[in-house]
Amino acid sequence: MKHPASLTTRLTLLFVLVSSAVLIGLAWVLHAAVERHFVEMDRGILQSKVEVLERLLSRPPAQEELPALQQSVDEMFRSDPGLQLFVETTDGNVLLSSTETAFPADRIRALAEGKTPSVISWQADESRYRGLVKRIEPELADIDSLIVTAAINIDHHDRFMDRYSRTLFVFIPIATVFSGLLGWWAARRGLSPLRLIQERAAAVTASQLSQRLPEDSVPRELTGLAHELNCMLDRLEEAFRRLSNFSSDLAHEMRTPVSNLLTQTQVVLSRSRSAAEYQEVLASSAEELDRLSRVISDMLFLAKAENGMSTPSTQELRLDEEIADLFEFYDALAEEEGVTLCASGRAAIRGNRLMLRRALSNLLSNALRHTLPGGHVGVFIRDRNGTVELTVENEGAAIPAEELPRLFDRFYRGDPARSRDDTAGVGLGLAITQALIRAHSGTIRAESGDGVTRFVVELPRSAPMPAA
Repeated sequence: MKHPASLTTRLTLLFVLVSSAVLIGLAWVLHAAVERHFVEMDRGILQSKVEVLERLLSRPPAQEELPALQQSVDEMFRSDPGLQLFVETTDGNVLLSSTETAFPADRIRALAEGKTPSVISWQADESRYRGLVKRIEPELADIDSLIVTAAINIDHHDRFMDRYSRTLFVFIPIATVFSGLLGWWAARRGLSPLRLIQERAAAVTASQLSQRLPEDSVPRELTGLAHELNCMLDRLEEAFRRLSNFSSDLAHEMRTPVSNLLTQTQVVLSRSRSAAEYQEVLASSAEELDRLSRVISDMLFLAKAENGMSTPSTQELRLDEEIADLFEFYDALAEEEGVTLCASGRAAIRGNRLMLRRALSNLLSNALRHTLPGGHVGVFIRDRNGTVELTVENEGAAIPAEELPRLFDRFYRGDPARSRDDTAGVGLGLAITQALIRAHSGTIRAESGDGVTRFVVELPRSAPMPAA
């Protein structure tokens, strides 16, 4: 399987591409600027010469005076042998020429149609020339317009530009390689915080879940990543802790019935027993097995509930009607224990009937088990700005404040003296209730004081209730 390129390689290649593009663009701009500088420099030199010729030719001489004028022009340009002169009339008659260099007459006449001086370049006899073309209007009316072209040999400019181009051609690859090395070093240095994060992450093991990534020592762009990874590690540590506690609690809860079964079986098998004795032992074993079955079923249900179990189907539910149905179920038990049941309020929510009934049944069963004879168990429903608050309260011994946060832990059982039932459960009822309420996007909390214990459930309201 082919692995993708590393971030260092990608950043280095990107740096090389960008730097190459910048260098090539800069070389092109410099080349054009130097070339333009030479053109402007030549134009200035030629412009001064053309102005001199314009003054000399403002009153054209007679034909017999042309040799003397040619000699004067040659002497004027003798100090700079690179300068060339070419003067002709608009009909193509050559008036003056300081050299035998071939001038592009057709192009010169075409450029002379404009009113401003024009620059022209051409190749002649393996040399290149740059000239300035200007049209002169003599003062004499019977003389046609003159086209003056002053030119200069630019072979030395071309040689300089060739050397300059070759220098750039050599410099750009060298600069690109150097930029690549610099980019590789910068990428390695810039990505070092990622390697630090990798080293810290590699140090996280099941026995060292407390390791955290350094948020303060990484660049600002990686602070968010380090923070989220630390939050993930917090969640993993909490989940691992809960899993460890769950395993310990489960082993502890299952060890007692299994030990009882093993002890009873070993005692029975130690000698021959009567049928009645065997039957008694089997009945006791059935009770222990039933308890194990309930523990396993509750644990499986709780595991699904705490791992993102969603409500399988929802419907519109009237909480007051559900409480009334549960009161009918618990009425006989409450009457037997001398406990009064009362309810008030009404509200509607959306939820799964079976799941909510199990949660509310757990709360009522728990309240009845911890209410003294002559006491009462009340359920109060209140509609509070988009949420429904359901409170289940009972009279009985208060729960210490330090125990309240632990009531919803698995296998947690409070002080046995608070319960009138010697057959209390294994401590999963409230944990299951909390999971069921959370599956309905709700919350549950416990309050206790002044001889009254309350479990307050908050659930999203589905719609306002009509007036009674």
